[in-house]
Amino acid sequence: MTPELLAALNTARAAKRPTVVATRLPGGEQILLPSPDAAPDLAAAAMRALERDESGTVKLGETDWFLNVYNPPMRLIVVGAVHIAQALVPMAAMMGLNVVVVDPRRTFATPERFPNVTIITEWTDEAVEALAPDIRTGVVTLTHDPKLDDPALDIALKSDAFYIGALGSRKTHAARLKRLRELGHTEAALARIRGPVGLNIGAITAAEIGLSVLAEFVAVRRNAPLGIKAPQSAAA
Repeated sequence: MTPELLAALNTARAAKRPTVVATRLPGGEQILLPSPDAAPDLAAAAMRALERDESGTVKLGETDWFLNVYNPPMRLIVVGAVHIAQALVPMAAMMGLNVVVVDPRRTFATPERFPNVTIITEWTDEAVEALAPDIRTGVVTLTHDPKLDDPALDIALKSDAFYIGALGSRKTHAARLKRLRELGHTEAALARIRGPVGLNIGAITAAEIGLSVLAEFVAVRRNAPLGIKAPQSAAA
């Protein structure tokens, strides 16, 4: 690896930009992707590798390339410092996710309740917008309060977040969708919201609901079959 390429790679990683180092085999020529100078088939292969989060060799025409993936950690933005979040956040951290808790209610959003986690107490739309959700970010709202959840969902739907979930019963979710339509969101956009959030594992306790949310997060990330959505009782 040349000093110039190494410096560019380190800059990209410091900025937490998803990056691929493509090495031509057996010649050893290297290119940092994404790059406007890359051939379209190589650029597309690099994007697929980033989406799979998987390094490996690909054959493009008559040429073999080794694609070395450098992805920043997956992020999960949790809106609502509620008791379900207290169960969900430690499990998400154990999965290696970069977790951020957003809640303007400072009596709930405290280091004592969420140790070793980034806490933001700005208003939810301002916080989520500043966090700039991307294709490696999930956003889940847990407060049941439209004043807090709706602004966060509004921003999330305008972002590239790959996972958007919202806690609440089917009735609550229907009312939520109506409010978001009034904000101008299309049916296609609203279909991105997974609500009631979580997979149907019969969850009742806060820990079980947190587990169901993370199970759905992983299933969406890995493009796995999602099965039946969580019943109303598990997401109410």
